[in-house]
This record gives sequence, structure tokens and C-alpha cells, in this order.
Amino acid sequence: MITVNAMGDACPIPVVKTKNAIASLKGADVVETLVDNEIAVENLKKMADQKGYKSTSEKLEEGKYRVCIIVENVVDNVEKKDGDGGKFCDCTPEKESNKVVVIRSSVMGEGDPELGKVLLKGFIYAISQQKDLPKTMLFYNGGAKLTCEESPTLEDLKSLEAQGVEILTCGTCLNHYGLTDKLQVGSVTNMYVIAEKMTQAGNIVKP
Repeated sequence: MITVNAMGDACPIPVVKTKNAIASLKGADVVETLVDNEIAVENLKKMADQKGYKSTSEKLEEGKYRVCIIVENVVDNVEKKDGDGGKFCDCTPEKESNKVVVIRSSVMGEGDPELGKVLLKGFIYAISQQKDLPKTMLFYNGGAKLTCEESPTLEDLKSLEAQGVEILTCGTCLNHYGLTDKLQVGSVTNMYVIAEKMTQAGNIVKP
């Protein structure tokens, strides 16, 4: 077992440290990561799930959590195929078809903030009506408010999610605005995943 001490580390450091520990493994093993908040726990479990690893978590004491990730035959999203002589298959989707919409504010443009709210609501509705929908929508900083209770865009965002669009909101941003328990659509993510989604995108749309 490898133990990763991520106590006191801000997002996305716990995920990065854990990924580096997994990358250093020579074979099947367990990586244990210690963190000090529940958002970090959820981020680690989601990373494990995305990579095909099993994971468990427990609260050791107030402000201290442990996440154990069991690494078997899956390495960084690349699965070994039976009978292929040990070769690996890269299952990454085509970058050209990977459109990502980034919402980084609760308003659109500069000037009158009330007008900005109206414009952004209209933009998200317009996105929901497109024939070619984005693969992912990322919400961070003030944009995190749009996926939470009382957001005027919830109906359109839920419609997009129902059509297969991945809705991801920054967990650090939700915590900063006191909205951790107010999320109404999509799921919580971290800055590592946000950076990954943006760098792998074939087309990034920023209103």
C-alpha cells in the first residue's frame, strides 16, 4: 500500500498526488490518500470511478478522511485487451467532436449586470436548442451559482443533462459561495478535471 498525505492540500492537489502515486505502481496495489474535507473525498472517488478503479472511503476523525483506491488491471483510462499480446487500446474519443462550453460567471458580458443575467439565461437556452450539443459544460467561479437552487437556468440545464450533456461544477467554487449543499443539476468536479476537459476539447465555447 502507498499512502498519500494530502491533508491541508487545496483542490486539485489531492487528485494530482494520488494520480502520481498510481502511476508509480508496478502492478496491482492499493493507494491510500488522507484528506481533510468531504469534497476531496468525492473528487478522489470520482477520479477512481472514471479510471475504472474500485474505491472505499471512511471518516477517521473530525477533519480527517481516508480514501483507498484499489488498482488492478486498468491504467489511466487505458484497458488491457485479452489475447492482444499485452498491447493496450486507447479509447479516447475523437478530439474534433469534443465541444466544451465554459461558464465562468453568473452574467454574460460587461456592463449592466441585470442585462448580463438575462443574456446568459438566453445563451444557455439557445445552447439547449442546438442540433449539435456540447459534450460537456463546465461551471466555475460565479458560474457555479447557475447549477444551484434558485438559478433561472435550471430547467434548461436539466434538459441538456437529460440529452446527454455532462454538467460539471467546481467544488471549490461551491464551497466558497456556501452552495455545497445547493447543487441541483450535474455533479461536482475539481480543477484537475476542468483543466483536463479544456485541454482535450476540440472546441471551447466561452460566452
